[in-house]
Amino acid sequence: MTHKTPRRLVLFGAGKMGGALLKGWLETNIIEPRDIVVMDPQPSSEITALCAARGLALNPEQDGVPLAPEVVVLAVKPQIVDQVLPGLRALLGPETVCLSIAAGISLEHLAAQLGEHTPLVRAMPNLPASIGKGASAVVFGGHVGRIQKDLCTKLLESVGDVFELERESWMDAVTAVSGSGPAYVFLLIECLAAAGSAAGLPEYLAEKLALATVAGAGDLAGQSDLSPTDLRTNVTSPGGTTAAALEVLMGEGGLSPLLRKAVQAATTRSKELGGC
Repeated sequence: MTHKTPRRLVLFGAGKMGGALLKGWLETNIIEPRDIVVMDPQPSSEITALCAARGLALNPEQDGVPLAPEVVVLAVKPQIVDQVLPGLRALLGPETVCLSIAAGISLEHLAAQLGEHTPLVRAMPNLPASIGKGASAVVFGGHVGRIQKDLCTKLLESVGDVFELERESWMDAVTAVSGSGPAYVFLLIECLAAAGSAAGLPEYLAEKLALATVAGAGDLAGQSDLSPTDLRTNVTSPGGTTAAALEVLMGEGGLSPLLRKAVQAATTRSKELGGC
């Protein structure tokens, strides 16, 4: 597929996710640094240094912000979206597409603030985007043209895999699974290391083993043709140590019901944020 690269892009918000996207665009060279404007009232020292080193405009005066850019990316916290949208709307031109990664903020909410005919895209990337291994779910509004769709897809593909959703209603669950999911994995590493330490390993060794094990298992699952279920079955010898551990993890009150509760809580919170 042939993608069009934006000539002008304005990024609103350069926090964890906005910053990860920004680094991905620069590292993959899909857009010239001179064509990016970053708007963030409190940029981190890392973002400030990155903008200075690569020649990006950071919080320029009003006459330094391009009118009618090809794309504006909304990457602020959902609680302040409505504070940012008036300034964003002032930049929009007839061909400008707005790509929002604000958790919980629906296309309908954005259209109410930016105009019902505005080309709108809603996406949910996750933190591994910071190393180019993100998972981004995306849904396109009805006024998004083919070139705009390709453009936004390219911007998201610069930081990992992109999955187009059939329904926007799935986005809250996506947020709970892949958006928040890396934190669950980090917690797993913490808990596995703590359990190893409790079993008698030196703390430093338990941490290294837990991290290497989770990272390696994730890589194996991603590269294997087998399903996670098949991989688990293959490594579980009847009556062995793994089987003994899985009897606990897969028992009543084990990992599966806990994760269902966790994902449901995150899904509910995503819906609540949409009402901010």
